[in-house]
Amino acid sequence: MDKYGALHTIEEIRAVKKEYLTPRQVSGILCCMPYMINIQARDAPERLGFPVIKMKSRVRIPKKPFLRFLGADS
Repeated sequence: MDKYGALHTIEEIRAVKKEYLTPRQVSGILCCMPYMINIQARDAPERLGFPVIKMKSRVRIPKKPFLRFLGADS
């Protein structure tokens, strides 16, 4: 995890205790800004390749489907 809270490895994602991730956490492994994930989730979530949960301006990413998207679902 870097100083901004971004995760950069699959092992770091697996170590998250919660069942969902934030755009900030997944931005490190996707090499993009968290804001871009928020915008895509708002405008065309189907293009992300993984499911998202939207609550007003908040975006949450279910951990297991995200790991499946990365090809690391075991």
